[in-house]
Amino acid sequence: MKKMTYIALACALAFTGCVTTEGGSASGLSAVVSALNTTGAVGSGGSKTENQVGAAVDVFKAVTVSDEELKSVALQYRAYGDRTEKLAPPNNKYSQRLERLTRKHVNEDGLNLNFKVYLSKDVNANATADGSIRVYAGLMDMMNDQELLGVIGHEIGHVKHAHTMSAMRTAYMASAGRKAVAASSGTAAKLADSELGALGEKLFNSQFSQSQETESDDYGLAFMQKHKYNVKALESAFRKLASLSGKQGGLDQMLSSHPDPGSRADRMRDKTGGKK
Repeated sequence: MKKMTYIALACALAFTGCVTTEGGSASGLSAVVSALNTTGAVGSGGSKTENQVGAAVDVFKAVTVSDEELKSVALQYRAYGDRTEKLAPPNNKYSQRLERLTRKHVNEDGLNLNFKVYLSKDVNANATADGSIRVYAGLMDMMNDQELLGVIGHEIGHVKHAHTMSAMRTAYMASAGRKAVAASSGTAAKLADSELGALGEKLFNSQFSQSQETESDDYGLAFMQKHKYNVKALESAFRKLASLSGKQGGLDQMLSSHPDPGSRADRMRDKTGGKK
């Protein structure tokens, strides 16, 4: 039985070494280790060795999941979020404003994107690997149109550079290690709400790296330049976020998972060279 454990783990690690995101970077080894570490003595009645074999097989499945399968999982997760969050209807003022700003960007940079609003006072926005971008009403209240477009450009950057794909793969693998999620016969399994909730917890607790955030900031700035928007808007958006640090619980959580907004604002100022 121990030999089977080693074989399954070896297969998982071997395939992990070959997995890359759309951005071309390896994405699996640390997630494999994390997923296996979370298994412990999963299951009832089985030996530790048997549980390790099962965990290694689950991780093997997740490591070999294609980007298309991950997009399918992302679609399911986003649909779950749209059901459980307070989604703004199309005739809502927030939806109408967002639609006005984003209608020309649904096929931005070769991507298929969709934009919706969550009616929450949280100051936040996020993107998932399927191209879904969700903006919270609290953020829209804080930002003017140009600043909001800068934030949206930043979120598009996370999709374009496959940061969202990498995050989904890591979360998917970690959930597979807990036997919450698994791929089935080369097709993404249809997941129960409880499984999607567990997956969402992993995504929520994950953080983009400093380099990924910087890359998306730069993409957002290039997005503003490309469409002849106000290139100073990203700087002012970050200044607003920095000014609210410590004043709102939901914002504190957002800021804790992102680089310092004041430093990001300074960087945007320097990159634009004082341009309006």
